[in-house]
Amino acid sequence: MVRIFLYLVGFGFSVVGGMMIITYLNIITPERGWSEYFFYICMRGECYLFPIGVLLMWGSLYFPGRES
Repeated sequence: MVRIFLYLVGFGFSVVGGMMIITYLNIITPERGWSEYFFYICMRGECYLFPIGVLLMWGSLYFPGRES
């Protein structure tokens, strides 16, 4: 049950973080390059939800559960 909960929380985090990363793609203009975009999303806290969510999902799927 804990693994399912961690998976769902990780999925929610990764969706929110990925959505914010895609949303911030709108700030790219010809004057601003990709390097400034990556620097900007590294400074935004909500963009860290994506890797945290992926790690939670990976951890809930990779590590075996308790066998009784």
